Amino acid sequence: MENESSTNTFLLNVFGDMGNSKYVYFFLTLVGYLLIIFFNVILVLIIFLERSLHEPMYIFLCNLSVNSLYGTAAVFPRLLADLLSDTHTISRAGCFTQIFVIYTYGVSEFTILTVMAYDRYVAICKPLKYNSIMTPSKIVILMAVAWFYPAFCITLVIIFSSRLPLCGNQIERVYCSNWSVVKLSCIPTTSNNTVGFFLAVISAFLPLCFILYSYMSILVVCYKSSKNFRKKALQTCLPHIITCINYSIATFSDITLSRFESEHILKVVSIILSLEFLVIPPLLNPLIYGMNLPEIRKRLINIRRKKI
Repeated sequence: MENESSTNTFLLNVFGDMGNSKYVYFFLTLVGYLLIIFFNVILVLIIFLERSLHEPMYIFLCNLSVNSLYGTAAVFPRLLADLLSDTHTISRAGCFTQIFVIYTYGVSEFTILTVMAYDRYVAICKPLKYNSIMTPSKIVILMAVAWFYPAFCITLVIIFSSRLPLCGNQIERVYCSNWSVVKLSCIPTTSNNTVGFFLAVISAFLPLCFILYSYMSILVVCYKSSKNFRKKALQTCLPHIITCINYSIATFSDITLSRFESEHILKVVSIILSLEFLVIPPLLNPLIYGMNLPEIRKRLINIRRKKI
């Protein structure tokens, strides 16, 4: 308890002394972040400016890109500064703010993907009722739940974690994570673990179950339909399936690292695994949808032709 006052700031000690290699890491990080911004902003602008794309599927896709920009903004600007800095401390308020943004990004990714799966389920399994089900008001409600539910859940997590008395201030990550802070607690964290487990189940496991159910139903309908129908249905569903698998793997890698991180893990490996779910999905999602959805691809080709 004597070191409790030291937790006004946290030390991100995974950086260590990188020497001149920090400039290489800075350059790679900067390029990656600029690509994330470029690809997602382009996708958002195309959907926003093209009236023909003002449909539920593209509106949800636009929200997915906005969420990517939101989540990465909490990590990359500070990470770039830390790579060039000799000190790697972050205030307690700044740490919990970063946790809130990163975790709401993570949960929002699942909720938006769940909404997108529901949209594809209605469109393919109940095509005649699609317009009556996916009304403008229904879309607004779905997106409100997809954004505010994660904020509510992570607020609970922050409340429980911020009240813990801490006996240390060293975090083995390139950014603040909730488990890294909870591990520093001077008292048992049973209530935090219980709340965290419960929220993880309803925020990740249940959405994944619904997504799986939706696509099993879609596959059944496709199997009973014509070849042309199957082709069109799978063309719109394939990007979403790839995105779900991609994000699930990236999230699992981050959770595994947070629970089993150790001083014996190579720092480069630790950094890569901790950043994976903040780099791979935001970078690949707009590319996957841009290449596989005909309407998006058509708009990109038109833009390129106009420039030429």
